[in-house]
Amino acid sequence: MFDKLEEIEKKYVDLTAKISDPDIISNQSLFKKYMKEHSNLTDVVAKYREYKKVKENMDEAKELMNDKEMKEFAEEEFYSSKQKLENIEEELKFLLIPKDENDDSNVIIEIRGGAGGEEAALFAYNLYRMYTMYADLKHWQVEVIDINETGIGGLKEVSFMIKGKGAYSKLKFESGVHRVQRVPETEASGRIHTSTVTVAVLPEVEDVEIEINQNDLRIDTYRASGAGGQHVNKTSSAVRLKHIPSGIVVTCQTERSQLQNRENAMKMLKSKLYAKQIEEHNKMLKEIKGESTDNAWGSQIRSYVFCPYTLVKDHRTGYEVGNVQAVMDGKIDGFIFEYLKFIKKSGIIE
Repeated sequence: MFDKLEEIEKKYVDLTAKISDPDIISNQSLFKKYMKEHSNLTDVVAKYREYKKVKENMDEAKELMNDKEMKEFAEEEFYSSKQKLENIEEELKFLLIPKDENDDSNVIIEIRGGAGGEEAALFAYNLYRMYTMYADLKHWQVEVIDINETGIGGLKEVSFMIKGKGAYSKLKFESGVHRVQRVPETEASGRIHTSTVTVAVLPEVEDVEIEINQNDLRIDTYRASGAGGQHVNKTSSAVRLKHIPSGIVVTCQTERSQLQNRENAMKMLKSKLYAKQIEEHNKMLKEIKGESTDNAWGSQIRSYVFCPYTLVKDHRTGYEVGNVQAVMDGKIDGFIFEYLKFIKKSGIIE
């Protein structure tokens, strides 16, 4: 890994010199090419340089441990640096995973209550909160696109966008079925219930990537409403789009402006059409190779157990955490990193 990091740093230094060269700056197409390459390497080079600095501090502390007067301070610095190095190594492994073209995109997440009725809707809200808190930890922005609430604080469904560099790269493998086992707030007898919620993750795509014929769209407007069917406003500001050829339907009602709701609904539609194209392409490749074409979107990826014990387990990797509340408060990086290591090791990505 470190030989590869040295090569990346050398390339970064070379690109830094190139984008400062007046001859290259005057050639806009070449300048943009080098700028993009330089930007793609910035995070990994910064993290590698941080690694080398911490490693240097650890080596210095190790030498000072032989000095009786400095031993206590040196030991503290040594073990602190050692822990930092382990954490940085994990981050470097993540940064070295090959990117796909959408990794730096904003992400659209759809959460829908599945089996379990009102309890599934309550857990859908819990997952929505989990992802928004994760976004907050990353200093990303969250914008609600569409929301359908129940009367007791649950969500039948919610669509929202998370805006931030690398949002899609972190969250793209969260799609699937999330299962919860707990005593619901709605259960008077204290019986344990099992419910499911589906999560779909889509990249926000640029206008140039997906073209939509306006004749293929059915556009309906209606009054936006909140929990219990109460109208949020008295105008028909909510928008429902149906793409007739694919049958995909999207809605947006969170903005007061019909124009803004329509714009957000179009973003959702384009992302869904893009995801459909990718899904069909991958299915075709699997059929050509004779591989299974199981629908990954419908697979159970993670279980959240609140009783009789506490555990969150990812069924794809076997990674588990006993502190359920920390996970529900957005601490999900461990699951993300473990899955990325898993797909790298298994050859799903090279």
